[in-house]
Amino acid sequence: MLGEPRHRTEDIRAADPLGADALLAAVPLMNERADVAALTVALRALVPDQERAALWSVGGAAAAMRDLGILLGSLRRHGTQPLAAVPEALPVLEILGRRTDMVPRDTVHHYTDWNPAGPRRRSYTGHPAEARLQEAGRAVLPVLSATLDDCALVTRLEPHDARFACALDRIARRLRATADAMERTVAEVSPEYVALTLRPYFDEVEVAGRAHPGPAAVTLPLWPVDLALWACDRADPAHDAVLAEEVPYALPAWREFHARHRDGVSAVTRLAVSGGTGADRPAAEALARALRILTGLRARHLGVVRRAPRPETPRSPAALLRSVLDMTEENRTMLRRATHHRAAAGAAAR
Repeated sequence: MLGEPRHRTEDIRAADPLGADALLAAVPLMNERADVAALTVALRALVPDQERAALWSVGGAAAAMRDLGILLGSLRRHGTQPLAAVPEALPVLEILGRRTDMVPRDTVHHYTDWNPAGPRRRSYTGHPAEARLQEAGRAVLPVLSATLDDCALVTRLEPHDARFACALDRIARRLRATADAMERTVAEVSPEYVALTLRPYFDEVEVAGRAHPGPAAVTLPLWPVDLALWACDRADPAHDAVLAEEVPYALPAWREFHARHRDGVSAVTRLAVSGGTGADRPAAEALARALRILTGLRARHLGVVRRAPRPETPRSPAALLRSVLDMTEENRTMLRRATHHRAAAGAAAR
């Protein structure tokens, strides 16, 4: 099974290598008061010695990045580039990034899946809506990680192999679980809260001359599923732009999956050629289900993004999401037409 044996979730949640529990509990109040001075002092107080940071386990390094990240985002939200205010944090962030094989900033995994629950939860605002978004990430990210195994199977099996259809069925079920989690979150968290209150904490932070966006909990990293089902040989510049933004912030196994399969042959291509008849029909039906759920999930996500009061530009999240949704729907339609044509031709031949 594809996974992250070095990034053990429970170990990271439990870890407090910086002794930050008490200090970080005060961050929501600092943010409510826009107390940049207190946030700066807090970040400076938590930055460890480089020698100490270099000795931490992967789990300890991930937990430290999580905790420093809450302060990075808080300072940035109030108009301060945190490494300009606390430059001694830069080499530590670079060490933590190397130790975890991730970018030198916290990601959505640090903010949600690796974040402790209950009184130790790291939070920008302390608001129940923020906690609900974090819980959604804790629910969805492991489900999406679990799709990697089946996406890998889909890329290397032939459509007539029964395991191909089974893998697609499992992908569809996990996409449905993701959609259900999103529905529950949308019912409880307003887009206005996300856009106006929370989003500024995810603004880009300059790290060694490069801008790194924050750990937006509203992102749905569906691109591994896209690659396996349709995108590895049918994408366009809009989807390439999504990959360029999301892949560097993924877990190592996700990045490895992208490197192996970005130039492969998609399930849609193989099923469109075979037509989904005979032994391939179960696979074609399973692929159609997965694409239907994927398009519905993306349509719902687009609706949420568009409700947020933010201008839509050609490079905005809404515009990119709309483009990827259109491509997914086009591939779904193409598969449906190809399988219908092949089925009709087979019936006529009989």
